[in-house]
Amino acid sequence: MRYLTAGESHGPGLTVIIEGAPAGLSIDISQINAELKKRQSGYGRGRRMQIESDQVEVRSGIRHGVTTGAPITFWIENKDHTHWKHVMQAEPIESDIEVKRRVSRPRPGHADLVGGMKYDHRDLRDVLERSSARETAARVAVGAFCKQLLQQIGVSLFSYVKVIGGERAESCTFDSLQEAQAVVDASPVRTLDEEAALRMMRRIDEAKANGDSIGGIVCTEVHGVVPGLGSYVQYDRKLDAKIAQAVMSVNAFKGVEFGEGFEMAYRPGSEVMDPIAYGDDGYTRLSNHLGGFEGGMTTGMPILCSAVMKPIPTLYKPLQSVDIDTKEAFLAQIERSDSCAVPAASLVVEAVIAFEVAKEVCETFGHDTMERIKHRVDEYREELRVW
Repeated sequence: MRYLTAGESHGPGLTVIIEGAPAGLSIDISQINAELKKRQSGYGRGRRMQIESDQVEVRSGIRHGVTTGAPITFWIENKDHTHWKHVMQAEPIESDIEVKRRVSRPRPGHADLVGGMKYDHRDLRDVLERSSARETAARVAVGAFCKQLLQQIGVSLFSYVKVIGGERAESCTFDSLQEAQAVVDASPVRTLDEEAALRMMRRIDEAKANGDSIGGIVCTEVHGVVPGLGSYVQYDRKLDAKIAQAVMSVNAFKGVEFGEGFEMAYRPGSEVMDPIAYGDDGYTRLSNHLGGFEGGMTTGMPILCSAVMKPIPTLYKPLQSVDIDTKEAFLAQIERSDSCAVPAASLVVEAVIAFEVAKEVCETFGHDTMERIKHRVDEYREELRVW
């Protein structure tokens, strides 16, 4: 299973093609739209989210609410395109700078300058339109689709915010994932710690008042995973490596860890390995310091993945840059931005992890039909229970 996205930030919309999804999977489009709506919310979002109301339109591969096995196409309209038609039109136009809104001043931290150098774009808008985080709406749609696939075999995902602007949420215990999910969905910053949420929002307000931005850390948990997804036999078959690459491909993410991750550098091996036990349900671990992975394979414990998002580089109090035409120093170009997008980014990370896990399930148990996958997963679970 694979997917491709296409579209620009201010273009007509975003296209997603998912190829290799099994036939016979019932899809609730309203659940995909609900995930897209969550992505648009969160304390610290900018004005763009007040313009858009993201929803998917199915253009192929799903008939009467069920996948056919053919490539699936989703379309997400960019409502803001109305204000940018002359800037983004495909046909040639007069080289009027005001019409084209040409960009010659790259923003530090963005793809603007390096992308312009690589593709020889003298108008950096040709870079920033595609490199924009607007593309993550398409990836959330893919992830929401994959979450429905995973639900069919008892796998669920849950994401939340750990840190914003240095303010860390304390660990919280809940009776069920459903209860924890409800708390996160009700939180303006998608965190489990209500007191920390207030401190995080104050930090966001301070950053906005200063024309600045702040980043943070998000965590995604995957529950109900069977042991043995991924493989140790080649470097590019290790599932934790695939997930790490997917997370790092999300705009503004600069680090990823599993389980206790970088904290392990400060602990002896006796405190970071997970002891093995055996019971009525087969093998299990007595702890989950390693975040659900050994040798690039799932252990059956929940996958725990944390990732750090840098502050958004578009600042209303911009840093110094250099005009690519005159080579003179200027303050960087200002584009509409968020002071903090960490809460929304947690959903994007959850989405790309959902795809990688769903892809691995399909590669392990088959791509053709959802019923065959479910049957093979059930057989595999029983086989491992008495192994």
